[in-house]
Amino acid sequence: MRKKSISIIVAFAFLLGVGLWTAPAQAQIKLSYANFPPAPTFPCVQMERWKTEVEKRTAGKVKVDTYPGSTLLNPKNMFDGVIAGTADIGCLATSYQPGAFPVVEAVDLPLGWPNATVASVTLWELVDKYKPKEFEKVKVLTMFTCPPANIMSMKAIRSLSDIKGYELRASGTGAKILELLGAAPVAMPQSDVPEALQKGVIKGNVSSMEVLKDFKYAEYCRHVTSNVNLFVVSFAVVMNQAKWNSLPDDVKKVFDDLRREQAIWTGQYVDDHVNNAIKWSKETYKDFQMYTLSKEELAKWYALLKPMMDKYLKDYEAKGLPTKAILDDVMKLKDKYSKEYVK
Repeated sequence: MRKKSISIIVAFAFLLGVGLWTAPAQAQIKLSYANFPPAPTFPCVQMERWKTEVEKRTAGKVKVDTYPGSTLLNPKNMFDGVIAGTADIGCLATSYQPGAFPVVEAVDLPLGWPNATVASVTLWELVDKYKPKEFEKVKVLTMFTCPPANIMSMKAIRSLSDIKGYELRASGTGAKILELLGAAPVAMPQSDVPEALQKGVIKGNVSSMEVLKDFKYAEYCRHVTSNVNLFVVSFAVVMNQAKWNSLPDDVKKVFDDLRREQAIWTGQYVDDHVNNAIKWSKETYKDFQMYTLSKEELAKWYALLKPMMDKYLKDYEAKGLPTKAILDDVMKLKDKYSKEYVK
């Protein structure tokens, strides 16, 4: 009887040992990732994709906790919060801080970007080449942009005369662009736009067009001028430098391998999302209309925007930035990736 009991104990111990041996490894590294827009928006979708890929490629060694919707850091304190270690990783809209990121600002100029994929991979390669000093306190994990901004309005906009004095919402660089075009720009956060449209405070919105569906702007803005592609908003995903330094080399390699890939993935995801939003708008609202400006009309618009390019070149060159070389690189990369990523 005693031998039988011993055999049972030994067998149990063996099975327990096997169970422990085969149990999934617990995460050894836990990271916090802060973001400011609501969870369903594309900057947060890319965040969740990055988290999934990191956890998979490190075989569970890294666990990433995500905080969308400004639950950990908001747009104003995102960059400083990551530097201070409030979050290990943060996603910030560099375009919301004019003058703070001059190299990135070249991509935000009115350059007629064809889509987010071309702008995103260009932005990544630009930052990777110039390694701007404004990012020296953090590790840059990826860069991307929103799709180019177009005009969603309550009336048809087909010429400069149509836009003159027209109240349109824009943010950051967009407000200056609308001013140069003769519109009446109104600066406000995206979250305030639906009520402002409903009350007639603004007559339209100038931004990337996924918001036609995401924020239901198509309900108020049945007219879209879809080929002006006035600007993009740039984003950076950055990591606390001390936390980066503490990572083992195999984990660092996973993060580095994802940098460019994530930029392209995000651009392609949100470009597809724009196409879906347009399709939804056309199916939901039968009077929804889209317009394209002629090459001649478009040239008139961009002629009015040239002072922005000239100001960028002059102002930052005076501060020691090689602005001509930067803009030349941006245009070369734009042409290169347009051939690859424009259907």
